[in-house]
Amino acid sequence: MTSDPGIGNSAAPCFAALAQPGLRALKAYDPGHDLVALRARHGAGRLVELGANENPYGPSPLAVAAARDALGTAHRYPDPLGGGLKQALAARLGVAPAQLLLGNGSHELLMQFAQAFAGPAAGVAMSQYGFAVYALAAQAAGAPLRIAPALPAGHAMARGHDPEALLAAARGEDVRLLYLANPNNPTGTWIDADALARLLDGLPPEVLVVVDEAYAEFVDAPGYASALALLPRYRNLVVTRTFSKAHALAGLRVGYAVGDAALVAVMERLRESFNVNCVALAAATAALGDQAHLREGVAANARERARLTEGLRERGRFVHPSQTNFLLVEFGSATAATEAALLRQGVVVRPMAGYGLPDCLRISVGTAAENVRLLQALDGAGP
Repeated sequence: MTSDPGIGNSAAPCFAALAQPGLRALKAYDPGHDLVALRARHGAGRLVELGANENPYGPSPLAVAAARDALGTAHRYPDPLGGGLKQALAARLGVAPAQLLLGNGSHELLMQFAQAFAGPAAGVAMSQYGFAVYALAAQAAGAPLRIAPALPAGHAMARGHDPEALLAAARGEDVRLLYLANPNNPTGTWIDADALARLLDGLPPEVLVVVDEAYAEFVDAPGYASALALLPRYRNLVVTRTFSKAHALAGLRVGYAVGDAALVAVMERLRESFNVNCVALAAATAALGDQAHLREGVAANARERARLTEGLRERGRFVHPSQTNFLLVEFGSATAATEAALLRQGVVVRPMAGYGLPDCLRISVGTAAENVRLLQALDGAGP
């Protein structure tokens, strides 16, 4: 029997209206420029990509070899528990495997914490100029969002986190979840270990504190310490990290969270089956075993971060202090024109208007040659 093409209903419903309330006004995460199209336009190897905070030095050769070997088992499902990677992380971090949760990048985990713990009667707190995913996670969960004002102009960490303001926001009656990036994206700023401990001391235990340490490996500032050391003291603390940045595995999407085993057990109920693929698991495990490669990349980033900062300041630009692999740079009223001029010359940076920073561009720290190209392009971009 053939179907009658005249029978049916071709009228499209309003899918946005059918979506859950938290999704109706939600805008998708903006990854920036269409890099695939830009690469095709400028030609292979000619585009200078300084907009996504990637590691230009590439992953460990051991990770690349492990990824290639893992392709031989691509017809099999990956380990659903990620046991090998968890064992390697547990040994490296000094925690139990039961304290670890793996994710398809830390982005997935950040969203899932809101899914699990936030909602219409359980709000989210974050800092002004915090990572955009935090607000998206709150909105997707239908949770009220409290935004703590950033430190004011003139402060050494201007536009960075104000711990007192964060504490006030997170102590609201309806707040269940606090997101805190340390160091912060997109500002590059950070808070020290003592300030973080005071913040945690001031919060009730039912407020879950997610400290996002995507850029922690790049930090060399005195006084900074990873929140991992505070886990035994605060059971409401969880730390997220990623292999995308310092380990240069952005294309494989591997992240992890470290927290109380009981908290991780709750999150495991929500985790998607086989959420980290076999190639990513193998590469990340091998990357952990090559600490020399990690140290070399971090040291190179520190050198180039200092050189790029100096070059930008010599050109009269205000560069915010940074402990990451990127710089937040002020261009004032010339910001949009400067970004457009750089793009015409094949240099991609990230405009920050979407973060409420229309006078700034975020510039990833590239290789020495890439940073020279950027500065030359700036010189050709006009005042």
